[in-house]
Amino acid sequence: MGQRNQTSSLADFILEGLFDDSPAHAFLFSLTMVVFLIAVSGNTLTILLICADPRLHTPMYVLLSQLSLMDLMHVSTTIPKMAINYLSGTKSISFVGCATQYFLFLSLGCAECILLTFMSYDRYVAICHPLRYTVLMNRKVGQMMAVMSWLGASVNSLIHTVILMHFPFCGHRNIHHFYCEFPAVVQLVCGDITVYETAVYISDIVLLLLPIVLISASYIFILRSVIRMHSAGGKWNAFATCSSHLTVVSLWFGACIFSYMRPRSQRTPLQHKVGSVFYNFVTPTLNPLIYTLRN
Repeated sequence: MGQRNQTSSLADFILEGLFDDSPAHAFLFSLTMVVFLIAVSGNTLTILLICADPRLHTPMYVLLSQLSLMDLMHVSTTIPKMAINYLSGTKSISFVGCATQYFLFLSLGCAECILLTFMSYDRYVAICHPLRYTVLMNRKVGQMMAVMSWLGASVNSLIHTVILMHFPFCGHRNIHHFYCEFPAVVQLVCGDITVYETAVYISDIVLLLLPIVLISASYIFILRSVIRMHSAGGKWNAFATCSSHLTVVSLWFGACIFSYMRPRSQRTPLQHKVGSVFYNFVTPTLNPLIYTLRN
């Protein structure tokens, strides 16, 4: 019986996809691929520019290059597989492929939450403690922040992936999504997983609300420092320095909260897709443009 369950669990999944064969959806698919190319080009160019210009080898740009790398990997984790399935007319994804996609997507999402928190601290030090910036935020500190973002997110995601993929899957294996994401995959699990879902929900709170609290605290101190400035030019420079990061934070965390911070009973497959489209397509495409326009 255990062997039969194991064989069943390792069978392929079926991805519902994002588009059907209608002309309207063919146009939307073409538009999605254009957005994908813009996202890849914009983030790749940002990384190359930061690497090529020694003047940009500062903590702020080190963190920005990591954000662009995460966005680049984000779109590359989900969109190519969706495109292959749409063009080939197949909808399957292997068990290993689904687990890999789930791990990568979760890792990148968690890493971006942590990285955006570190970036807010960088802005806090730059504005509130400018004379100590080179001490508190030197290149080594920036590199350590980048490593902590990747490592912490990877460990957390590996644990979640191993636990989820060890549950038995039964019945239909249709994932009502265009990639393997937790809310869609967990619906295929047999048995009572209330404890696990509660643990995931707590993890989501920590990885979403804690960064939001820390980012908010950073900007409260920044706002207090800006109010005390006597120079209008200094206030404008402080605002310009933070505007890009605040925009990116609002877009990213807004989409994540919409997708993950609601009870399971209030979630629908369509809502999952809407939220996923936003942080899979929109934010990775807009982030390079937001920072490029600022700089």
